[in-house]
Amino acid sequence: MTIEQRISAFNELGQLFDFITNKTIPLSEELKSKFSSLEEDINFALNDAEAYNNWFTKDNIFYALENWSKALNTQLLSSWINPYNFKEANENVGIIMAGNLPLVGFHDLLSVVLSGNNALVKTSSKDDKLMLFIIKYLHSVDEKFKEIIKTVNRLENFDAVIATGSNNTARYFEQYFSKVPNIIRKNRTSVAVINGTETEQELKSLGEDVFRYFGLGCRNITKIYFKSEELVPSFFENVLDWGTKVINHPKYANNYDYNRAIYLLGKDEFLDNNFVLLKKDENLHSPIAVINYEIYSDINDVKTFLQENEDQIQCVVGNELKDNPNYVAFGHTQTPLLTDYADNIDTLKFLSEI
Repeated sequence: MTIEQRISAFNELGQLFDFITNKTIPLSEELKSKFSSLEEDINFALNDAEAYNNWFTKDNIFYALENWSKALNTQLLSSWINPYNFKEANENVGIIMAGNLPLVGFHDLLSVVLSGNNALVKTSSKDDKLMLFIIKYLHSVDEKFKEIIKTVNRLENFDAVIATGSNNTARYFEQYFSKVPNIIRKNRTSVAVINGTETEQELKSLGEDVFRYFGLGCRNITKIYFKSEELVPSFFENVLDWGTKVINHPKYANNYDYNRAIYLLGKDEFLDNNFVLLKKDENLHSPIAVINYEIYSDINDVKTFLQENEDQIQCVVGNELKDNPNYVAFGHTQTPLLTDYADNIDTLKFLSEI
């Protein structure tokens, strides 16, 4: 298949995602009929995904699909890959996907296929229902995809690997895949700085960065630096709309209750608004339903710390952090562009060099 044919297939997939979520893109009669005939399969995949992974609520699945529907169009995809010179070797690239968020491994699949290579996909058991539905759909668009995209239980006969996991599994991956070109991703998280210059809308938007996907992603804010303690109530006030969205979810509520109990037993100091805990802690990573925070006096000290620990950070949010290469505007950490790469490693550049 040519790159143009591959782009066309993903463009159609983007139209399918839009059809599922909000039906805003005008469709040909042929596609309308095709998508309508799939509604039973679509609903089964959505229900199956949530049943097997309770973190995957319909709201969060639709949020992910809607974001991808905007990215998967011919113009954006062509502009994204045009700067790269890909070889015509059709290498077999193994992809070990994470499963913490809906379709979290889709960017890797898209990158491999649009680079002209073949994808050997090992899905996560936490996110295999949606991924398998998408792969099956691409197979139906063009049977040649059956040779280009294959799902496997164990990676074999691969020329390169893209693997995502925890810091512990990353050490295993680095050793096991050391003889082939690889991208090995580890745990990352995101931070925000609140200095008092934020608008009410910016603080409300910060709630999206913190609570979307229940805080399970590397692009979720798990650490906030406040200029003063007086700014904390304003943060709490502006994220109140997220309260019922998260605390009514059993798994999130269980984490909230557990961490609250642990802090009470340990006599740790924390702030509580009945759906999230703010704990004064130097660590960047926090448990689910907890946000670590610090009070800073000199923003340059914060900037230096973020620079020294950039290997742990995916996004930074804040009006004083616009000079940071990982800066993202309030409310946009969960809407990455095609060019926003996990661990800030350019996947297409890697694929062009294997």
